[in-house]
Amino acid sequence: MTFSRRTLARAAVALGAVAALGTALPAFAADPRVKFVTSEGDFVIEVYPDKAPKTVANFLQYVKDKHYDGTIFHRVIKNFMVQGGGFDKDYKQKPTRAPVQHEGRAAVAKGLKNVTGSVAMARTGDPNSATSQFFINVVDNARLDPVVIPPGDPVPKFEYMGQTYENVPRAQLENHPQLYGYTVFGKVVSGMDTVEKIRNAPTGAAGPFPTDAPQKMVVIESATLVK
Repeated sequence: MTFSRRTLARAAVALGAVAALGTALPAFAADPRVKFVTSEGDFVIEVYPDKAPKTVANFLQYVKDKHYDGTIFHRVIKNFMVQGGGFDKDYKQKPTRAPVQHEGRAAVAKGLKNVTGSVAMARTGDPNSATSQFFINVVDNARLDPVVIPPGDPVPKFEYMGQTYENVPRAQLENHPQLYGYTVFGKVVSGMDTVEKIRNAPTGAAGPFPTDAPQKMVVIESATLVK
């Protein structure tokens, strides 16, 4: 496996920028719940601050700021996931705060995986780029889980995507963006029938999106902390 110095340098810069955001986290009730009222019905998400504390704090702050009210599910892939929380009804991207630090590896070590009904943060190719957008897995998506790095430095044997690599410096594996996966921070605990309605919505081109946008707009009317 080839890991360029440029790739590692970019990862190091990203981690440094995230660290500068600070580490103070608010206190929340155990496993808070957020009710989403949408144009297709309601669903409730339970989140886990003990497993992904920074991610949950980030998500709940957006809820408290009413950021999600009036946003849409702009990306729906029937056998994959439904994604929303970033664009308004005019397909304009809403302003966000600074990105949150990726916590996927810690979360997966505590049992949070990309399985049906789980909720994870959407991001770009930079692992530390998640802001407000989230997605709900509508099938089991193990390929989205962070890759667990075996012990050792160098790592004596590492298997990925059907390939085996030997004696890879640990830092190269830990910092490689492709191995980070996506941070799961909660799950749908009620209203999965609503998520199924969104999942099965006819999709195509809409706004700036050439594909995968619901042809009948799915609007998040409100997101409210209920526990």
